[in-house]
This record gives sequence, structure tokens and C-alpha cells, in this order.
Amino acid sequence: MTEDTFIDDINRNIGIIHKICNVYFNVPDDRQDAFQEVLYQLWKSYPGFKGDAKFSTWMYKVALNTAITYAKKSRKEPRKEIIPEHYEQIAEMNDQHSEAEKMAFLYGAINKLSAMDKAITLLYLEENSYEEISAITGLTKSNVSVRLVRIKKNLKELLKNLI
Repeated sequence: MTEDTFIDDINRNIGIIHKICNVYFNVPDDRQDAFQEVLYQLWKSYPGFKGDAKFSTWMYKVALNTAITYAKKSRKEPRKEIIPEHYEQIAEMNDQHSEAEKMAFLYGAINKLSAMDKAITLLYLEENSYEEISAITGLTKSNVSVRLVRIKKNLKELLKNLI
């Protein structure tokens, strides 16, 4: 596998890194640093990619592991919430809220999940199958299914409390 192949594969799947960094890092500087770290780790581990799985599956696995590790190491600054400060005043989320506001609420709720639950949620929202989520996270398919049921319930409660 060549450097050009790596660059092409990364460019086709660059959104994966952006999504992971957006979920795990709220501070723009941390997000950018994590993005660079993920790229570095992908490059470093690329020679070990044998093509047994899809490139995107392998990329998710490396990127998620890197983001989780990087987040644990870089706790120098308290996490900042991405939810608007006036959220307590909002009675319910309806058509009057913009898509950006709805996404802010969703990401705010996702931000309150554990690192593994964030990863599962992100992969689920990306419409990965349970098999793919299982391969990326190392959990069994049935464990992914059970955790998703709990995550959905948890997110529903978190969103109800945020709105």
C-alpha cells in the first residue's frame, strides 16, 4: 500500500475523523489537536492495515481509540458544554427550533455519555450495522444491541431534561 493510496482513502473518509473529533472535543483547539493526532495514528498504523475489513471500519476503530486515549490524556482544560445557556427556558423542542439548535441539544446529550457509549452512538448515527459497530468497538453484536437500547433511553431522558 502506497502513500497515495493512503491519502486517497483518508480523503474519501475524512468526515469520520471530523465527526469523532466533534463528539469527543468541544474546544476548537482540542478538536484540531485531536484531529492531527488521529491522522498521525492512522498513518503510523496504516502498514498494519491488511484489508480484512473495509477501510472505513478500520479507520473508525483507530480514530475512536485515538480520540478516547487523547481525551483522557488532555484533561488540562474543563470540558465546555455546547448547549446554549438559555436551554432551561425552552419548554419543548418543536418546529420553531432550527436544525442547528436541535443538533446542539443532541450533541449536548451525547456529550454526557461515557466514551464507549459516545462511540456506539456515533457509529449508529452513521448507519453502521450492528456487525460493523461490533467489529469497531470490540463488543459482541448482542452487547451492542443491548447498549443501544439503554443509550436511546438515556438520551431520551437527557434530552427531556435539557429542553
